[in-house]
Amino acid sequence: MPDPLPTYAAVVLAGGRATRLDGVDKAGVEVAGRTLLARALDAVADAVEVVVVGEAVPTALPATFVVEDPRHGGPVAGLLTGRDALRGDPAYVAVLAVDMPHLTPGTLTRLRAAAAGRDGAALTDPDGRRQLALVLDTARLDAVAPGREDRHGHPVHRMLSGLDLVDVAPLGQEHRDVDTWSDLRDLAGEPGPDGTP
Repeated sequence: MPDPLPTYAAVVLAGGRATRLDGVDKAGVEVAGRTLLARALDAVADAVEVVVVGEAVPTALPATFVVEDPRHGGPVAGLLTGRDALRGDPAYVAVLAVDMPHLTPGTLTRLRAAAAGRDGAALTDPDGRRQLALVLDTARLDAVAPGREDRHGHPVHRMLSGLDLVDVAPLGQEHRDVDTWSDLRDLAGEPGPDGTP
């Protein structure tokens, strides 16, 4: 019987500007009748702790809400704001953008399994480009995190460039995100990895 995967905490990035969606709150956008935030929280339902970086809203699953200071500092600022807000010290931290509606607990299980013995794992698109769906060794993340004064606008790829990350290919539409209204229309009719919308 294989060893169980180590526990993990999750940081959901939900505080972006959504400029190509006319500035709407992405977390509240619905796909097939469920908000993007609800779908993201479902994907990390087995995390020991979840921090959402964005405005607080009611949720069915427990989560702590925080915002960056200053606001809209980009994904690194959001990721590290979420990391700083974690109460525990898990072996791994999952980081995901709120706008990826086809992520599932199975996606996170595959990423966690792939991260074992490495600094982490990243979901890719079919062309091999890394997406904002990651599982990172917490200690290694802490080691490469820029100081608070350097987080705003810091590129994710630069922060993670020194880490030993394994790429994980997507199943179905897991890699798809919602950046534009056209993306939303396209995704609305697409089934997820388990065949459901």
